[in-house]
Amino acid sequence: MVITVKTGSRTEFVDITADIQKAVSAGGFQDGLCMIYVPHTTAAVTINESADPIVKKDILMILNQIVPWQAEYRHMEGNSPAHVKSTLVGASELVMVENGRLVLGTWQGIFFCEFDGPRTRKVHLKFMQE
Repeated sequence: MVITVKTGSRTEFVDITADIQKAVSAGGFQDGLCMIYVPHTTAAVTINESADPIVKKDILMILNQIVPWQAEYRHMEGNSPAHVKSTLVGASELVMVENGRLVLGTWQGIFFCEFDGPRTRKVHLKFMQE
C-alpha cells in the first residue's frame, strides 16, 4: 500500500499517523507489524512527540544547525544537506499493530520528514500478519 504526502516547505515534518491508521483499518489488519518505508533519498520517517508541535520545530532547527544548507558540498544538484539529513533520520520505521490499532505511546506520532521540498512524496506500507 502507498500513501501520498504533499509537502509545502524545504524542510518540514508532516504527521502521517492518521493516514497510516486509516490504511491499517481499511485493510482489516488486526495484529502484526506495519513497516513504513520512504523511498526517497532526501526524505525520511521518524516517530516522535506529536502533542507539542514545538518538538518537531526543535528537531528541524537542530538538524539544520548540524547540517547547514551552505557548506562545501560537491553534489551537483545542490541538495546534499537533504541527503545527509535523510541518512541521519532513516528511511523506515517498524510499528506494532494490536487489535487493529497502531501501538504508539501516548505522545507519539509518525512523521514524514521532508528535507528537499516542497514535493509530492510516497510512503510505502507493508503489513506483516502475526
